[in-house]
Amino acid sequence: MTDFIGAVDQGTTSTRFMIFDHDGREVGRHQLEHEQILPRAGWVEHNPLEIWERTQTVIGTALTSTGLQAVDLAAIGVTNQRETTIVWDARTGRPLHNAIVWQDTRTDTIASALERDGHGDTIRHKAGLPPATYFSGGKLQWLLENVDGLRESAERGDALFGTPDTWVVWNLTGGADGGVHATDVTNASRTMLMDLETLDWDDELLALFGVPRAMLPTINPSSHATAYGATVARGLPPVPVTGVLGDQQAATVGQVCFAPGEAKNTYGTGNFLLLNTGEEIVRSANGLLTTVAYQLGDAKPVYALEGSIAVTGSAVQWLRDQLGIISGASEVEHLAAQVDDSGGVYFVPAFSGLFAPYWRSDARGAIVGLSRFNTNAHLARATLEAICYQSKDVADAMTADSGVALEVLKVDGGVTANELCMQLQSDILGVPVSRPVVAETTALGAAYAAGLAVGFWSSTDELRANWAQGKRWEPTWSDDQRTTGYAGWRKAVDRTLDWVEVDR
Repeated sequence: MTDFIGAVDQGTTSTRFMIFDHDGREVGRHQLEHEQILPRAGWVEHNPLEIWERTQTVIGTALTSTGLQAVDLAAIGVTNQRETTIVWDARTGRPLHNAIVWQDTRTDTIASALERDGHGDTIRHKAGLPPATYFSGGKLQWLLENVDGLRESAERGDALFGTPDTWVVWNLTGGADGGVHATDVTNASRTMLMDLETLDWDDELLALFGVPRAMLPTINPSSHATAYGATVARGLPPVPVTGVLGDQQAATVGQVCFAPGEAKNTYGTGNFLLLNTGEEIVRSANGLLTTVAYQLGDAKPVYALEGSIAVTGSAVQWLRDQLGIISGASEVEHLAAQVDDSGGVYFVPAFSGLFAPYWRSDARGAIVGLSRFNTNAHLARATLEAICYQSKDVADAMTADSGVALEVLKVDGGVTANELCMQLQSDILGVPVSRPVVAETTALGAAYAAGLAVGFWSSTDELRANWAQGKRWEPTWSDDQRTTGYAGWRKAVDRTLDWVEVDR
């Protein structure tokens, strides 16, 4: 048995390759950002060829920097930004349009028309999702309607669709020369095209979006020994690709949330709080999503409730890239710590509308409560508070849906390195916040899925034994502080609504 598992983590702002040992410890990584293409307000795109080039580079560099070779890997897992939509020519491997990113809002008229025409309940029941710009189905419909010749190519099977997992796996396993065109149940469950009960593409949903079945990937379990083929790219020896998970489901696996009632919150470009509901499909009455958490081999799928927040860590990037008040994301903690509170300032970063639990595509970002007293430090602190208040919105909805009060919040992702932000999260929620030793659990979860498929790990119990708490934050705010602060946040959210015209 080889000693290591590799994981491709293809995220919204960067791609990384991480290598883990049997204890779940990181032994190597390399990471590269890719361009955020913003053609007009509300539109967000990526270059799929750049993503594939970055993927190859990070794999090679991570192996070289650790003195390892591909033959030292028992398997590779893939995790990815979900909902981001790519179409490409099956014969040449050339993208037929830039990837349309999950944050993109160009499909708001498509989503609104589905709701207006009475199809919303069908989509909610079958797919577990509300009609929204967030998901892949509307993006794929837009591409089919706006890219010349795409529909005809798709109906012939010459044009393929996939989320970034599918694009990466197809290229890793040969591309136009026999690449495997597949996705897993977690990514498929984010398209508005898959039935949660059958785990297959649904004819009624495909008809609503006008999507030809011929362009869709095969839906497989998240962990499988043979379904995703093996690497053949750039002379790599064949390494089996045996795990595929959407990034937030991967973090759920990495946080070993294998029992119903266990939850985690990942802090990245956005925030994503998932609650394991076991083999039961729980339909939300409070603005959450019903999604597939994972499926391991031939076992039954495990489902989850999810609260998806569009803009959290990317709000810090906005302070850096658009406002220029910090030169690096790590500086926001130092700047925010210069003041004791936000000075009455609230920042609601509704750049792409508001996701859970509001689902308001008409919302836009707002900074409220400003006076001449306020400084860039107050705005920095308000940005960190916005990350935490949005998570409270979702946590409260999850408690209402599940009837289970949150006792401790497991956290992971890059923003958890910001200790002030994690203290604010504990203060705003009023519960302890726990960060594991390995905070980058998205890649770890993909590695776990891949390793389980080939026997590198024998069971989920073995994975539980790997988890260890790295740091814990306890709440320090009084109940009055918490209540007053959250009331101000809800007032600020109200100010963002009805900002752009959406035909609802």
